[in-house]
Amino acid sequence: MIDRGLVYVGNKKVMIARGEIDDKTMFRVTKVEKPNIIFENDDILVVDKPPYVNSDEIERQFKGVQLLHRLDRETSGVLMLVKNEEFRQKAIKEFKKDNVYKEYIAWVEGIMSEPIEVDKPIFTTKKNNRAQSNVSSKGKPARSEFFPDIVSAKKTKVKCIIHHGRTHQIRTHLRYVDHPIIGDEQYGGRRSKRVMLHAYKVRLLGMEFTAPEPKAFVHFE
Repeated sequence: MIDRGLVYVGNKKVMIARGEIDDKTMFRVTKVEKPNIIFENDDILVVDKPPYVNSDEIERQFKGVQLLHRLDRETSGVLMLVKNEEFRQKAIKEFKKDNVYKEYIAWVEGIMSEPIEVDKPIFTTKKNNRAQSNVSSKGKPARSEFFPDIVSAKKTKVKCIIHHGRTHQIRTHLRYVDHPIIGDEQYGGRRSKRVMLHAYKVRLLGMEFTAPEPKAFVHFE
């Protein structure tokens, strides 16, 4: 539960599972929500993934499905799983052609007063099963568009539209423009209850799927 980011003492998230702590300490544990089914047919299952859950865990909760893509553990929103190989191959071709529309919502550090486009390649390394991405000329093409929505107390709610879809693309590009996502300590954001990133809308092969904005986002001002 600590590794998931679910355990608090007061308003502080407990980050390390090893270490002495007073035996009278009162812990507060955040409840993990269950995934809600957004859409299902013979080819695809689309769910609204809750935060604090790995995409692989969602895959294991449903029989006869395979992940089409992944969301980071603390990212919520539209997650697509496929039911047959024919549809999976068709969908993968659309991803490769950048024909899939992907829209996210994020709360970021600082005031973003105008739209920003970042067209910078991303290079990803993995160590101890943990990915780390950076803007680098050695990386793969990646383009992100950011549109400010609400500005409140030195933070901004932003609509994010991504092309290509590299590992940690939104998180990497927002750090690059000095607007890291709140809660995303790995990429320079302040500590928060969760990484404030939500996969809001996806369009694929003529279908559109939307995951409602979480209450934590609506009332974050």
